[in-house]
Amino acid sequence: MELFKSLKDKTKSYEVPFKHFELNEPLTNEAIKEICKANVLDPKKENLNYDGTRALDGGEGAFRLGIKDGGKAKKIRCYVTKENSNQFPQLSKFIEELRSEEVYKKIGSLIGRDLTNSFVRLEVICDREGFWLKPHCDIKEKLMSSIVFVNPYGESENLGTDFYDEKLNKVKTVPYKNNYGYFFTSGPNTWHGMEKKEIKKERRCIQINYVTFPTDWRVK
Repeated sequence: MELFKSLKDKTKSYEVPFKHFELNEPLTNEAIKEICKANVLDPKKENLNYDGTRALDGGEGAFRLGIKDGGKAKKIRCYVTKENSNQFPQLSKFIEELRSEEVYKKIGSLIGRDLTNSFVRLEVICDREGFWLKPHCDIKEKLMSSIVFVNPYGESENLGTDFYDEKLNKVKTVPYKNNYGYFFTSGPNTWHGMEKKEIKKERRCIQINYVTFPTDWRVK
């Protein structure tokens, strides 16, 4: 239960530029290896170009409803599902932690959201050279937004997520450190993104959400 230990003992709360939490060492070494080995398709090889959005759909940054079909990037996004869970045994265990009552109630109490009837969505991400994210607020269906970084190649800590104030001034960068990340609840002033920076090899991480729409992983 590395995640629950991290939530209890290694998580810090911040109020600026919006309420968020930084958590340390929520993943096991085995889960980290799985994230590093996951096959995530390169959008350039699929004739897709980074456009400042995760879905590669040119979407607006404002707090809004999501695009139901997943955007142009759907075919290259690596979600952990029941169908492919045998390829991700350690991340499947991590999802079971997220589904457990003690974890989702702990997170819900921190972010001030009721996660009782929500679903877990987990995506393995591998960003390559040229990737960037314009400032945006996550979609309304995300009750909790989280990224946990994995940095196997010693990339710069500056490759973390940038947080902005309401006037879109960059206030901080959550450092891109191995087995380190953040979470918050989506809202109209939770502006975040990643400015154009040098990625030497890969920017690996997992995106974790509690969402209102159905996935394979309903909380227990």
